[in-house]
Amino acid sequence: MYKLFFVNILFSMFLVASEILATVNGKAITREDVDRFLAKTFPFAKYKSLNPRQKREVLNKLIDRELYLEMAKKEGIEKDPLFAKELEKLKENLMLDIWMKRSVEKIHVSEREAKDYYFSHLEKFYRPALAHARHILVSTREEAEEIIDKLRRSSNLEKKFIELAKSLSTGPSAKNGGDLGWFSKDQMLPEFSNATFALRRGEITHVPVKTIFGWHVIYLIDKKREGEVEFSKVKDNIIQTLKLQKFHNKLKKMSKELKKRAKISVK
Repeated sequence: MYKLFFVNILFSMFLVASEILATVNGKAITREDVDRFLAKTFPFAKYKSLNPRQKREVLNKLIDRELYLEMAKKEGIEKDPLFAKELEKLKENLMLDIWMKRSVEKIHVSEREAKDYYFSHLEKFYRPALAHARHILVSTREEAEEIIDKLRRSSNLEKKFIELAKSLSTGPSAKNGGDLGWFSKDQMLPEFSNATFALRRGEITHVPVKTIFGWHVIYLIDKKREGEVEFSKVKDNIIQTLKLQKFHNKLKKMSKELKKRAKISVK
């Protein structure tokens, strides 16, 4: 009795820690459930990184899933012969997946091997020059020049830029104060990139920049020089890559040996 009491307490604590986002007929849907659901189609997405609309959409899908699952159980799908047959296939696939995962984990890759791979494949770890900028997009040169004049007279350039971007820019980034995030030269139109990368941090373009979209006023938040990505930042990814390579080679050898010993008939 006491054991069951403490198990219930621990289970409740786990649910709280997982953050319950919704309940369907008493069954909790947690943030962990959502993250697992996202991992199947968007491996790098997490619930906390979604915007409010996306959070509602994903949560509604999981709520629907629970309701459909209840319906399937009521209709006795668990007793359906097809369910048992498909379940066995899922078990086999899961068994193989876990076996492969555990096999890869056992493979050792030394730091020396990782460094050798890094230095012999430096072209894979080369980062282009990057810029982080804001822009205000308008339809005429006159509008852009008026904006530049207002910015020149401002005592807080970035704050004023954000304010004008939100109120005057016709681009989709207007709601974010014109923030375009980080980008490389080849991700933008040449006219836009050339003007942006010529700026210094905290500086604006004093001449409007024309592209096929209209006239731009650009503010450079920051930029990074091109160069190699440090080994320490890619070490774990390299080790995983080498482990997978070793495992792939091991599988090919293993396949040959297993086929020699097995009784195989192909019709």
